[in-house]
Amino acid sequence: MATPAEIEDLIGKMSLGDRRAFSAIYSATSAKLFGVVLRILNNRADAEEVLQEAYVKIWQNAGKYQVNGLSPMTWLITIARNQAIDRLRARRAATSDLSEADAIADPGPGPEALAIAASDGERISACMEHLGPDKADAVRRAYLLGETYEDLAAHYRIPLNTVRTWLRRSLQNLRECLST
Repeated sequence: MATPAEIEDLIGKMSLGDRRAFSAIYSATSAKLFGVVLRILNNRADAEEVLQEAYVKIWQNAGKYQVNGLSPMTWLITIARNQAIDRLRARRAATSDLSEADAIADPGPGPEALAIAASDGERISACMEHLGPDKADAVRRAYLLGETYEDLAAHYRIPLNTVRTWLRRSLQNLRECLST
């Protein structure tokens, strides 16, 4: 995988219309972004479409990326995650009629997704335990189930900015825990 500095350099080149940089960033990051999207959607076909849409957005918004000291993967993952959540919300709105439920294929993860998840699952679970039950649950609800900040604020009966702080600090703690 490319270093953060290399990814930032590629994003800069993409903002100037460099197609080789786009190809390189796709090669370096697509597996990670696909895993994020697949975990949210639990549907390989939807995940592939959303990943394509995410890379279109990345290409279109490369000029808006600003180096801020955080990993550029955070920016890429956020774009992919938001695309997946948008698809999930559209899917929920479209499935209000359950008469076709028997004809829908099992949306559960396939063997490949299960193998990938199992390899990192124990490490992530151990790091999540260090967050505390409410904060770990908020991270799961936001980043795995696609709940909005507003949903979380209502669920925990706390202010919206507190939810944002919880999630930001929890992600920082997870990043530190996983990097050791």
